[in-house]
Amino acid sequence: MNKAKERPDTPCVAVCSTGMGDDVCQGCQRSMLEVAHWVMLSEAQKEPIWQRLEQYWADQGQPPPWQKRGK
Repeated sequence: MNKAKERPDTPCVAVCSTGMGDDVCQGCQRSMLEVAHWVMLSEAQKEPIWQRLEQYWADQGQPPPWQKRGK
């Protein structure tokens, strides 16, 4: 199956710490700028971010937190 179709609209998991001064969100691991500009990014611009985040969580030995939403 196409990975993009398995993804939600955003990697946000409502645990954002960028509003509290963190440069990287502790919930999803996006940078403050990525969080702020997400809705303005094209799918092509989002893809490398998705890939980096998926690799980050794989390296942690955990599923991405957005896969846990709604469970």
